[in-house]
Amino acid sequence: MSDPEFTIRDFAWGDVPRITAIYAHYVRTSVATFDTDVPGEPEIAAKWGHMVELGHPALVAERDGELLGYAYASFYRPRAGYRFTCEDTVYIAPEMVGRGLGSTLLGAVIERARAFGFKQMLGVIADEIEPSIKLHAKHGFEIVARQPNLGFKFDRWVGIVHMQKAL
Repeated sequence: MSDPEFTIRDFAWGDVPRITAIYAHYVRTSVATFDTDVPGEPEIAAKWGHMVELGHPALVAERDGELLGYAYASFYRPRAGYRFTCEDTVYIAPEMVGRGLGSTLLGAVIERARAFGFKQMLGVIADEIEPSIKLHAKHGFEIVARQPNLGFKFDRWVGIVHMQKAL
């Protein structure tokens, strides 16, 4: 899938450094993730390698060979009863936020998750990340739960919104 500005393709091992750098930005500056320590390239490679091994959607967006964002969908929980339910993740390079790339990536990962055989997709979003909540709503997700004060980062409590979409 591609649009005039971005190309969406499958993850490749050479993407690990840029994925690590994009994620590091959000670990340091945002409650989009509750990680407080930046994972290194070995941890990112192991995580993505596991998804590739399982055949789960693991996508990147690029323009002119530069990786601008990524998305994946993998098991919501590891127990067998959840095997048809996935959780999506979308991260965009900070300079690309607000240009439609998140929507392009989320749409692509939804299609791939459906093709894989997932039946339900969840977005687990910090309640103050309104652009991500709106992005998921645009793609047909509905808020199914709110959990206040669930995570603690930057010396404060942050709530979570669970959004769900049938695939």
